[in-house]
Amino acid sequence: MIKLSVNVNKVATLRNSRGGSVPSVTHAVDVCLDAGAPGITVHPREDERHIRRSDVTEIADQLAARGARQRGIEFNIEGDPRQDLLDLVLAVRPDQCTLVPVARGEITSQAGWPPDTSASIRPVVAGLQASGVRVSLFIDPTVEAVRWAAEAGADRIELYTEPFAKAFALGAEAGRASFDRYATAARLAHGLGLGINAGHDLDVENLTLFRTLPHLAEVSIGHALVSRALWVGLDRAVREYLAAVAGV
Repeated sequence: MIKLSVNVNKVATLRNSRGGSVPSVTHAVDVCLDAGAPGITVHPREDERHIRRSDVTEIADQLAARGARQRGIEFNIEGDPRQDLLDLVLAVRPDQCTLVPVARGEITSQAGWPPDTSASIRPVVAGLQASGVRVSLFIDPTVEAVRWAAEAGADRIELYTEPFAKAFALGAEAGRASFDRYATAARLAHGLGLGINAGHDLDVENLTLFRTLPHLAEVSIGHALVSRALWVGLDRAVREYLAAVAGV
């Protein structure tokens, strides 16, 4: 069964555009969980332009108060392995930390890790795992990147799906050709003992195909889901995405 982890960054973006505490990120988390979401994702960037450090700790406390782990609800923190992010992860100890390369000034993630950084990332992965945190590495759907993630000691990979989403938008043939590259990467990852997550620009339309990816464990979706929620409400948007992930 594929799990949906709702990324609440965009709720924080809206809040920060005005200042103050409205809309409440923690209330958004409650709505997502009450709608049945089995996971929450945040990506606290260094400039705190959306999720703040305080949001991370408040969400962690909120999930603990709701007995999230006992109910199989997971907390995933994404980010680049800068020291303040690692310190935050070690303090909060989420279920999963997804390590993502960050280019200064980028609006959103633009690519997965280049497969030539094993030496620097391996001790970070090991340190997080020693604290009981599952580690996923954000990668492009290539054989080289999958093998790099395995060599780095990751538990999972998160496949960067923007290229698939763009190809899918061009039509069935382009979408299928892109999907086949992801399927090859996923099969290799599974064979190497890696779990498979995916995220970036997935939506209810392209999930009709992407949900069939071999061995897919989790999708992280924020922008499209929160954008949909503007029209139908967050509860309904989460339920729609849960249905899309389940293929019903």
